[in-house]
Amino acid sequence: MDATWADLAVGQEFRTATRTVTEADVVGFASLTGDFSEVHVSESFAQGTQFGQRIAHGLLGLSYAQALMVNPGTFRACGIAFLGIDSWRFRQPILFGDTIHAAYVIAELRPSRTKPRQGIMGLDVRVINQHGAVVQSGRQSLLMSMDPLDGRSPGRDGTGGGR
Repeated sequence: MDATWADLAVGQEFRTATRTVTEADVVGFASLTGDFSEVHVSESFAQGTQFGQRIAHGLLGLSYAQALMVNPGTFRACGIAFLGIDSWRFRQPILFGDTIHAAYVIAELRPSRTKPRQGIMGLDVRVINQHGAVVQSGRQSLLMSMDPLDGRSPGRDGTGGGR
């Protein structure tokens, strides 16, 4: 689905593909960010924590969830920019070898107060592991175009899909 603004509705649900988090991912993320916290990179240290083993960086999980949401191009026809995250929670650790996906629902659609022909979409997002446990969750906001960005004709109502 390459949705336009006119195609979107509060309550629409989406589910991404999956991604398995590996040791190489965690080491690469630590190298990229400089976050070498021992709970991520030292097995002997991590064994003494409440987790009993190394865990992935929380922001690595969030980054993968975001990539999983963007890669299918669901909102390519109308998505402009990522605006922010509200109330994001790291509920459970992501362990090496966990396979995660994101499930998200459109919670809000409203016209922008400052940008004509643009709107704000709020998504309630859950990052879920292979056991069905929600490991992260929160709300993301995206800036959307009411007019298709890919040259298609305006929305079904003939007005560019404005709501």
